[in-house]
Amino acid sequence: MQNKYSVTFSKRFKKDFKKIVNKLANDEVLEEKYKDHTLKGNYIGFRECHIKPDLLLVYRKNNDILELYLASLGNHNNIF
Repeated sequence: MQNKYSVTFSKRFKKDFKKIVNKLANDEVLEEKYKDHTLKGNYIGFRECHIKPDLLLVYRKNNDILELYLASLGNHNNIF
């Protein structure tokens, strides 16, 4: 089955996403506006930040092997 739609990212989205991922990869603290926080329940060990008000990035850092694991990208309804 062939996909009916293609995904295109705006320059603004790419810029915002890259900025956040680079900050996380360099172990920098995200600005308050991203509402970075730890998660609970099935997501223990993960963190979440808001790229946009209803666009979330769920991620985990593994400092033992310098890994940044980007787990999910979506809104609250898609992820939780």
